Amino acid sequence: MDSKRFLFCSLDAALIGDLAWQVHREGHDVKYYVGAESDREIADGFVPKTDDWRAETDWADVIVFDDIWVGDDIGTGALAQDLRERGKAVVGGTPNTDRLEEDRGYAMEVLEDHGVNTVEHHVFRDFDAGVQHVRENPAPYVIKPLGEVQNVKRLLYVGDEDDGSDVVDVLNAYEKAWGHRMKGFQLQRKVEGVEVAICGFFDGNRFVDRVNFNFEHKKLFPGNVGPQTGEMGTSMFWAGRNRLFEETLGRLEGWLAAEGYVGSIDVNCIVNENGIYPLEFTPRFGYPTIALQEESFESSTGEFFYDLAHGDDPEPAVHGGYQVAVRVVLPPFPFDDEETYDENSRNAAVVFRTGDREGIHIEDAKRVDGQWRAAGENGMPIVATGKGETMQAAREQAYDRIDDIVMPNMYYRDDIGERWVDGDGDRLQAWGYLGPA
Repeated sequence: MDSKRFLFCSLDAALIGDLAWQVHREGHDVKYYVGAESDREIADGFVPKTDDWRAETDWADVIVFDDIWVGDDIGTGALAQDLRERGKAVVGGTPNTDRLEEDRGYAMEVLEDHGVNTVEHHVFRDFDAGVQHVRENPAPYVIKPLGEVQNVKRLLYVGDEDDGSDVVDVLNAYEKAWGHRMKGFQLQRKVEGVEVAICGFFDGNRFVDRVNFNFEHKKLFPGNVGPQTGEMGTSMFWAGRNRLFEETLGRLEGWLAAEGYVGSIDVNCIVNENGIYPLEFTPRFGYPTIALQEESFESSTGEFFYDLAHGDDPEPAVHGGYQVAVRVVLPPFPFDDEETYDENSRNAAVVFRTGDREGIHIEDAKRVDGQWRAAGENGMPIVATGKGETMQAAREQAYDRIDDIVMPNMYYRDDIGERWVDGDGDRLQAWGYLGPA
């Protein structure tokens, strides 16, 4: 493929630097825009930057948006839609697909309208109404904030008590601490089973045939203990349009085509022997999932996204085994404490024991005079990935790569992928979800 021009846009936090770096390394012309002042230095030294993304749209052969947010508001879908109407090739959403993530009640309505089973769920704009519902219908619930505050991942709460008393206590605490920012919240009835995300790439007309199945590890500590983070690591594999796909994303293919959606979209589900229960959408790239997907591509990443944006029925070659990504973080992640970050993490050097950089991906990192350093203010400098014919082999490669890294105060989960090895894979197979559709 001849060299193409790619414009990557982060209109809020800087998230897509690693993908931009990968496409740049393949020989394509790249420009990267970062909107958040605190993130402007992220990816410096890895990819060329621009200070005005709108001025570059005529230059670009492909425009890539990394998230649904423009500052505190959703909005990249509307921008992407407008650019497509002007004849530009864009990886990005639409106002309605943005809404799938921002408005959880709407997302459930879309699923139900297309014959997809959903967990019992209720949206509340008033805390007292939510508390009353739990008291009148005692059960374990999951609290999911709505609107911009949902980006504060530690606010997601999974209840444990059969009478819902812990959920009532948490709602009362949230009203006092976050009531001024929370537009509302969704209560989902808690369902036990295997948590799996079904991820497809959509080219404006149809899904790419290869479907990605990934398993998120959101809690900070091994054993799924501690505060919620955006993500501490991901394990995954690629397969065809099996039952998991056909009974979830597959039923939305026509709706997404009517929207003109282009890009990655996943639906996170709880699966058990009784059925598949979608929990929430990610109508954009996942992080660090996209870094792991890049690692698993055995064909050109740039060519894949060029074909995706142009609706050219891309056919990526992907690794046939299993893949694991581990996020390596610094204090005070996942919390915000400027003093702690300044003392322990700002500009921290990422040192490698050898010259090997294989499987190491950047997040909040920059390169200064050849030295990798932490950038921004979030404490998520790098992701280490591994792949293998088994999940255990993929785990071993990822953690061997981490052993090659020296970074003071770094920490990470050492159990990414273990759930699959310990039985999640066997359960999904036994329940009949992984075979041909």
